[in-house]
Amino acid sequence: MNSTPEERLARLPLREDLRGQHPYGAPQLDVPIMLNVNENTHGVPEDVQEAITEAVREAAAGLNRYPDREFTALRTALAEYLGHGLTPDQIWAANGSNEVLQQLLQAFGGPGRTALGFPPTYSMYPLLAAGTGTAYLRGERGEDYELTADSAARQVRELGANIVFLCSPNNPTGTALGLDVVEAVYEAGEASQAIVIVDEAYAEFAQLGTQSALSLLPERPRLVVSRTMSKAFALAGARLGYLAAAPEVIDALRLVRLPYHLSAITQATALAALQHRASLMSEVEEIKHQRDRIVKELVRLGLKPAASDSNFVFFTGLDDPQRVWRGLLEAGVLVRDVGIPGSLRVTAGTEEETSAFLGRLEELLAEPA
Repeated sequence: MNSTPEERLARLPLREDLRGQHPYGAPQLDVPIMLNVNENTHGVPEDVQEAITEAVREAAAGLNRYPDREFTALRTALAEYLGHGLTPDQIWAANGSNEVLQQLLQAFGGPGRTALGFPPTYSMYPLLAAGTGTAYLRGERGEDYELTADSAARQVRELGANIVFLCSPNNPTGTALGLDVVEAVYEAGEASQAIVIVDEAYAEFAQLGTQSALSLLPERPRLVVSRTMSKAFALAGARLGYLAAAPEVIDALRLVRLPYHLSAITQATALAALQHRASLMSEVEEIKHQRDRIVKELVRLGLKPAASDSNFVFFTGLDDPQRVWRGLLEAGVLVRDVGIPGSLRVTAGTEEETSAFLGRLEELLAEPA
């Protein structure tokens, strides 16, 4: 008798805390307009493609040798890009921001330690915690998924977490946190010596005037700000995430990283993109324009979009989000059902993609239920 993959997996001596778990992943369907995983749908500009191709060609000549284990040139370039007086010894990078977060949990989490998140938030946090044997604690948000400084600080003090995740702009809701929240959480974590991670994966898309937690790094050795090149830099396929923190945090990560974890090809790709970022940043402005257009149109259609500092829009007010999701998919538009009642999330794409989404959505809302 044939057994299912689940049954075969159950027969293996899997760790008990991993039994029944499901791998992370959004649907990867072959549709014309993919607006479900917050990619930069504009693609890599031609001049950046050419620069990356040349950089990789040069790196290929030395692939018989291990890469620079300290990725010195890349850390220098990232420090220059971030500004805020940061130096290369305050920068770390890995294969996507998920690996950066995993390394933080490996260094500061583990059995007997806890990590705190505030759902709805990035769904990888509990999975990364589980993978490192770190207990995951679920905090609470207020109405409209707001997280205030007083509430967050109180929960950090009461729960005594060893690691705190603050996603800003938050995924899936898209709204950035005020720096007062970060400051309050950091102070509240003093008793448990909590590492406070501010996940700024979408920071480049923030509204004018939104401040980065990078400005809070001086004199806060337990504060970490993580970023990625997957979104604004259109390099989701290259897998490059990074963080800024005190030099001693970087030293801690050296204890858990795999040898030569960042390939020469990855380093060359990221460096070329940073050196030609002007083209990429012009795409960011167009994406922000389409995002704001989506918010305005959703309001006109009687829905409730959250204020967005990201490249996506989370919206509520749907009587039957699954019907809308399926109707969009039938028209070749894939958006994300994040599992929150009455809501969906859509990535801001090109002007044409955005128009297709808005046009079909309006038709679906006009149809009888």
